[in-house]
Amino acid sequence: MPKKKPYIIDITKLTIRFGDYTALEDVTLGIKRGSITAVVGPNGSGKSTLVRAIIGLERITSGTITIDGAPITEAIGRIGYVPQRFSFDKTLPITVQEFLELTTVCRKKEHCKSDSIEHVLDLVDMTLHRQKQLGSLSGGQLQRILIARALLHERDIMILDEPSSGIDAAGERDLYALIKDINASQKTTFLIVSHELDFISKCADRVICLNRRLICHDTPEKALLCEGVANLYGPHIAIHHHHKDGHHPSHHSHAEG
Repeated sequence: MPKKKPYIIDITKLTIRFGDYTALEDVTLGIKRGSITAVVGPNGSGKSTLVRAIIGLERITSGTITIDGAPITEAIGRIGYVPQRFSFDKTLPITVQEFLELTTVCRKKEHCKSDSIEHVLDLVDMTLHRQKQLGSLSGGQLQRILIARALLHERDIMILDEPSSGIDAAGERDLYALIKDINASQKTTFLIVSHELDFISKCADRVICLNRRLICHDTPEKALLCEGVANLYGPHIAIHHHHKDGHHPSHHSHAEG
């Protein structure tokens, strides 16, 4: 019996075309169970196409994507997804509790074992906000509620699209601390699309560099070297090391010109 690969998401020779346009070409990679993996690349590099393919929203031209060896159609209930933009009428009179209740109807009984609003609110440290109006939340608080929403029904894979977009520096620090806490306590696998290199260097343990093809897939220390980033973003992008409040040096993205 062949040994099972150590990947929860296995992508093999993935190509996606829209007419004459090739969004992704011959991408092969594996995402390890329990990892925090970031996807980086310039606009038009295929990051969103890759995510949409994993959650079954994009038709694959050739190649395969499997979740623990199963087709996407059989495993989609295991994936939680937080989109880059969540638009709603902020004057809508709906509380955090009511918003989460909208997602608690289960299609498959086996996905309801941890179907507890109280449980997920505790995970994202938002229990005290359950009766607040959704429209009154800050950007960081709303992101936490969207993560809580995606965690309902025992999702063991979480895909976040630009999760730090629109969040201030303090909120960003809280967000990557939250992701690391959930990853450690729940063993949740995270796949994060982001252009914030500082966020990635502190949060991720693996980085996928994508530009229609796979450029590299390695640790942040190796993947985010200046040369590797230049291949993705062009020669005017560099990563600088700096000290903040006595903390260890961290990566910081900087665009010149």
